[in-house]
Amino acid sequence: MAIARLVACFVLYTSLGHIPSSFGVILRTTDKTVWANEFESIELTCLIESISTNNPRIEWKKIKNGVPSYVYFQNRIAGDLEHRAQLREPANILIFNTTRSDTAEYRCEVAAIDDQRDFDEILISLAVRVKPVVPRCSVPEAVTVGTSTELRCLENEGFPAPQYRWFHNNEELPQDPKNSPKLVNSSYSINPDTGGLKFRRVRKEDAGEYYCQAKNDAGHAQCPPLMMEVYDVDILGIFLKSFGALIVFVCLTGSICHSLRRGCFHKKGHNENNYNWPAQTDGVDYGDADEGHFRHKSSFII
Repeated sequence: MAIARLVACFVLYTSLGHIPSSFGVILRTTDKTVWANEFESIELTCLIESISTNNPRIEWKKIKNGVPSYVYFQNRIAGDLEHRAQLREPANILIFNTTRSDTAEYRCEVAAIDDQRDFDEILISLAVRVKPVVPRCSVPEAVTVGTSTELRCLENEGFPAPQYRWFHNNEELPQDPKNSPKLVNSSYSINPDTGGLKFRRVRKEDAGEYYCQAKNDAGHAQCPPLMMEVYDVDILGIFLKSFGALIVFVCLTGSICHSLRRGCFHKKGHNENNYNWPAQTDGVDYGDADEGHFRHKSSFII
């Protein structure tokens, strides 16, 4: 009777799609989403909860952008992890010196030919955190009181994307200036996602050194401090305009002098020959020009 009951239970389980663990291979992992810092080691766990086959076939695949490639195949490490990984019992894989290119999905597959359920797989997502590099900061050298301006900060290497913080004279600026008693009258706003620091109306108190810090879970980096001057009047603009006018004046003067040296403006003098023949009056005969004495043209009767 006992054997009959066991057989009946087995038939019932199999008919319902349930296979006892002793009749098939079953896998599990400690974490399906794994984070690792760049250049550090990370272990992806593929634990075999149940199996009857003594020498199961174990394979690992890396799936990036939907394209699979072998990581562990025919009892050896393959692909771009060939010299940076090893298989650990029972089926875990240890990756050394992780890089940002290791960010992908990894699938552990176990085939057990002697088991009723002869195959199982598990998918693990690995994301490698990358520390930000020194961000590129843009700070205006001089601004005028009451005008608007923007300071910029950008970093493209960090993963996940970093958050940005700004510092003024080595003190961190709060996200909302209203939270600081000495900044309550300031008109700035900070975008922690894009790194922008905008002033709607610059005050004299806003002058000083500024630097930006980019930070994520892997670390942080900051740019060197840059000075921003705040003037009551636009001294820089006045200087540039005056300098431009001076350049124009010098160029114009030089052009005139050069033209004078080449004689472009030289007038004709009084000593130069400039004869104009007088016009002759119609109907008057003055005789030949070469006659030297008076000639009688009529006779006189006494």
